[in-house]
Amino acid sequence: MSELPPTSSNTRLQALLGHDFFAPHHWKRRLVLWVGAVLVALAAILFAKASVWSYGLFLRILSHGSWIPLIMTPVVFGLLAWVTEGRLRATRGSGIPQVIGTLHIESESFRARMLSLPIAAGKMALTLISLTVGASIGREGPTVHVGAALFYSMARRFGFDDPKAASRFILAGGAAGIAAAFNTPLAGVVFAIEELAGTFEHRFSGLLLTAVIIGGVVSLGIMGNYSYFGEVQASLPLGHAWLAVLLTGVIGGLLGGLFARLILLSRQGPLALIGALRARRPVWFAAGCGLVLALLGMASHGTVYGTGYDQARAIVQGAASMPDQGFGIEKLLANVASYWAGIPGGIFSPALAVGAGLGQNIAHFLPGAPAAAVVLLGMSAYLAGVTGAPLTSAVIAMELTNNQDMVIPIMAACLLARAAASLFCPVPVYRDFAERMVQDFERLQAAAPSAGGDQDGAPDEPPPGRTSAFDEPAAAADTRPTQQS
Repeated sequence: MSELPPTSSNTRLQALLGHDFFAPHHWKRRLVLWVGAVLVALAAILFAKASVWSYGLFLRILSHGSWIPLIMTPVVFGLLAWVTEGRLRATRGSGIPQVIGTLHIESESFRARMLSLPIAAGKMALTLISLTVGASIGREGPTVHVGAALFYSMARRFGFDDPKAASRFILAGGAAGIAAAFNTPLAGVVFAIEELAGTFEHRFSGLLLTAVIIGGVVSLGIMGNYSYFGEVQASLPLGHAWLAVLLTGVIGGLLGGLFARLILLSRQGPLALIGALRARRPVWFAAGCGLVLALLGMASHGTVYGTGYDQARAIVQGAASMPDQGFGIEKLLANVASYWAGIPGGIFSPALAVGAGLGQNIAHFLPGAPAAAVVLLGMSAYLAGVTGAPLTSAVIAMELTNNQDMVIPIMAACLLARAAASLFCPVPVYRDFAERMVQDFERLQAAAPSAGGDQDGAPDEPPPGRTSAFDEPAAAADTRPTQQS
C-alpha cells in the first residue's frame, strides 16, 4: 500500500518552522541579548543608587569640616592613580573611548583587556570611591563601559565570538548603558549611532532597539517613569528671545571645545608639558589635581564636588537653592582637575551642570527670554560642544527634562555649539581619545617581534603599554612597547 502524500497544511507548517525566525541560533542570540539588557539595566540602577550613597557619604564627611578634602581628596586621588597603573589601566577615564576603540579594533585580546568583567567591576568600584572623596565626575560614561563589557562577556560565553557579531553586542551594550543611566531610551539609540559606531547599519538597528527597549522596561518597572531633571515647562517665543540660541550656542560651544582641548592634552605646546608631567609622575600629579579640586571646593562653598546633578536640577527648576553665578566656570575647572587626575569617571553629568551654570549666566543678559529656556539651551549647547555630538546632546536634553516644546531651539543651539567647538577641538573628544588608543595599539603591534603567533598564524600581540588615551605622550618617537608598572 503506497504512502499518502503530505497534506498541504503540513507542507505550510514545515515551511513556516523552517523560516529563519525559528532557527535555534537566532533564538540563542535573542535570549543572550534579552538577558544582557536586563543585566545592564540592573547594573545601571545599582550603580546609580550606589553613586548617590557614595556622594552622600562625602557630604556627611564634609559637614565635619570644609578642610577635610584638602587632605582626603589628594591622598585618594593619588592612590587611585597608583591602583590604575597596572592591569586596571582600562578603568581610567569615562570608558566611552575604550568602547569606541574596541569597535574599531577586532583583536580578541585587546577587547578582553578593555571589556573584561574584572574591568567592569573595577570601573564601578573605583568610580564610587572617586565620588566618595568629591571627584567632579559622572557615572554615565562608566555605565556605557560596563554595559558594553557585560554584553561582550555574555556574547563570548555563549559562543558569539565572531568579531563582527561581537561588535554588534558591544554596540548594543553601550546603547543600553546610556539609556539606562539617564532613563532616556531614544538617546541611547542616537548615542550609539552618532558617537559609538559613527554610522548606521541596518543589522545594528534590531539589536539596538531590542536592548534599549528591554533595558528601559526594567528601569521603568523598578525606578518608575521619571525625568532626570524633572519636567521643565519652558518654551522660546519667536523674536528677540531667539538671541538666546545664538549666545548659548556660541558661548557653550567655545567653552565646551576648550574643555575638550584641555582634557585631551595636546602633543605639542603648554598642554603637552602638563601631559608629560602626568606621564612621569602620575601618582603625585593626581594628588596635585585632588588638592586643586579641594581648593576649588572651598572657594565655591562645596558646590563643585560630585556629579553636579543637584546643582543642575536646582538651576533648571529655578529653585531657591541654586548655586551662585560663578558656578559654571568653577565647575568647569573642577571637571578639568578631576579628569587630568586620570581617575575613573565620566564627563556627562558634570558637563550638563556646567552648561546649566552657563545658561544661568546668559539668562541675566536676556531679560526678555524665559530663564528656564535659556538654561536648557545652555545645558544642551555646552554638552554638544564637549562631546561633539549635537544630535545626542539635543535628544538627551529633551528627554532629561521631558520637554518637546524646545526641540527646534535646542537643535539649533547644539549645531551652533558643535561648529564653535571645532575651533578648539575639530575631532570629537571621545573619538580623539579612541583614535589615539587605536594608533598606539597598531604601533605596538607593528613593533612586536614577528616571530611566534597564535593558532591562526597571526603574530602575538604586544603588551598594552602606555597609551595616550590615558597618558601623554605615548611614545611618539620611540615605537618600542613600554611595560606597565
